[in-house]
Amino acid sequence: MSAIALHPGTGPIAASRIFVGRSLRHSLRDGEGLSLAIVLPVMLMLLFTFVFGGAIDAGGGYVDFVVPGIIVLCSGFGAASVAVSVNRDLTGGAMQRFRSLPMPAATCLVGHVVASVLRNLLATAVVVGVALLLGFRPVAGVAEWCAAIGLVLGWILAVTVVFAAIGLLASSPEAANGYGFVLLFLPYLSSAFVPLESLPSWLEPIASAQPVTPLVESIRALLLGQDPGMQPLFAAIWCAGIVLAGAAVAVWRFPKR
Repeated sequence: MSAIALHPGTGPIAASRIFVGRSLRHSLRDGEGLSLAIVLPVMLMLLFTFVFGGAIDAGGGYVDFVVPGIIVLCSGFGAASVAVSVNRDLTGGAMQRFRSLPMPAATCLVGHVVASVLRNLLATAVVVGVALLLGFRPVAGVAEWCAAIGLVLGWILAVTVVFAAIGLLASSPEAANGYGFVLLFLPYLSSAFVPLESLPSWLEPIASAQPVTPLVESIRALLLGQDPGMQPLFAAIWCAGIVLAGAAVAVWRFPKR
């Protein structure tokens, strides 16, 4: 009797590409979620610019101040759905089927993360386009724009990895959505919408020590032609540390799920 030939399987690169396409197709089918990730930050920008902006900056320059914070906020909203998607694959039985196939099952996580980064970059581009229509006038050169985009990309990757780790830790998609919602408050406790010196004295050190503040300060300085100082370095260190921490949680938790 001749031996049955086994399928050689799919390598990690090919499998990752397949799962990226899968996640992107799911995003297109979930039009409401994709629209919300774009529309909500735009609505918040309109709210802060036209409702609160006059009280904060009567001169009308508040749009230049608030856009970097809205960009960071947009990243969080766009990445939050990853926690639910990852947990749904785990609790819905899809991951068990992936583990039985001749391919690395962990590439499913890679697909979720990469697809989320691509979606967030699209949403960020839309937000910047709307900001330009509202009067946002950056004066950055090519080098400054590249540095700002690099920081935004690093932050998008960081929060996406964290949300993927939350999806692995949570017991249900609803719980994953709730845990992830807590992270969306970080921009409100930073210099994203008001200067640090305007915060209460007890809150200012907390806002200064969290990762969103150096990120927003860096993007704002780079786009508006100011000296960012050491803030880009601090922001990059925060992003790298968050990615490593989220990846460590995923490596520890994924085999147990």
